Amino acid sequence: MLKKSVLVILVTLSLLAMGCQKAQSGGVSGPAGGGELRIVIVPKVVHPWFDDLVSYSRLQAEELSAQLGRKVTIDYRAPTNADVAEQNSIIQQAAATKPAGIAIDLLDYNGTAAVIEEVRRQGVPVVFFDAEAPDDSGIPQVGSPSADQARIAAECLAKAINYKGKVAIMQGVPTAPNHQARYEYYWEYFKQYPGITLIQGGVDNDDIQTAQQQAAATIAANPDLVGYIGSNAAYPIGVGNAVREAGKKGQIHVVGLESMVETLQLIKEGILDGTSTAPTSIQGSQIVMLIWQQSLGNRVPLKINTGIDLVTAANVDDALAEAKNISLKDAALKKYGIGQK
Repeated sequence: MLKKSVLVILVTLSLLAMGCQKAQSGGVSGPAGGGELRIVIVPKVVHPWFDDLVSYSRLQAEELSAQLGRKVTIDYRAPTNADVAEQNSIIQQAAATKPAGIAIDLLDYNGTAAVIEEVRRQGVPVVFFDAEAPDDSGIPQVGSPSADQARIAAECLAKAINYKGKVAIMQGVPTAPNHQARYEYYWEYFKQYPGITLIQGGVDNDDIQTAQQQAAATIAANPDLVGYIGSNAAYPIGVGNAVREAGKKGQIHVVGLESMVETLQLIKEGILDGTSTAPTSIQGSQIVMLIWQQSLGNRVPLKINTGIDLVTAANVDDALAEAKNISLKDAALKKYGIGQK
């Protein structure tokens, strides 16, 4: 087992990072003030994947609290809908409370850039997670390259269908940079296989119920469908449920994204062939560490690549054990050596 402190891990990541920045100083609740270190997390929308990530952030906050001897808290503010205006409003309201920093999963970089710039002018550090932003934004980003995650999922599906047949591609939130990058990548990737025909698989806006409804309609209209893939964490659950209800298990191959318990259970059931997942544990913990270091005025990595795992029937039991024990440090943190002394 790796035995590294949270500080050693951050230093290691900083040394390995391709680029660094000198961060702005934090707000009044930052470490310099000696009070509570409060970190605001703003996702795209209410969603179980973000609940998982925030759980890891809270675990890391507990570890940091113990090491600093001061309270570190997570203030989780999720938009009700995947709406840019609502997300912008939440970010502005959060900044007005002078937190130590704000972590954001972007719905639309262009639609939020002005709000983010105003927040930074107020001296509140910002971190992007999950979704990517332009390199010239100058804002630290935590996550995995969207195209890489899409490639691993697409390769898994192509192999499962023996590189031929009709495949449906489901879109997530059209303005979300990571969703769109994956969606566009799929269309390009499958072109290399002349035996594969592509069709539109619906737009779910990162909502499980919508994904299931869209998939059910697509399956009914395409009895020769052999594959389904999409661009966000909601679709594998919705599509998997639709495949089960249609009695198409084993006939329609589905490869998902991320590793929510419901997704992993669908792999265990044999409805999904696999899922390409960026560990929420690393993203959740590094949000805390990056904002803490920025609030101190320290240099931090501009990009932290959290890596990508492929979960299939061969390793789904291990993934399920970790996902189901998300609140336990042994399962949530020891795998990555975070917080172990």
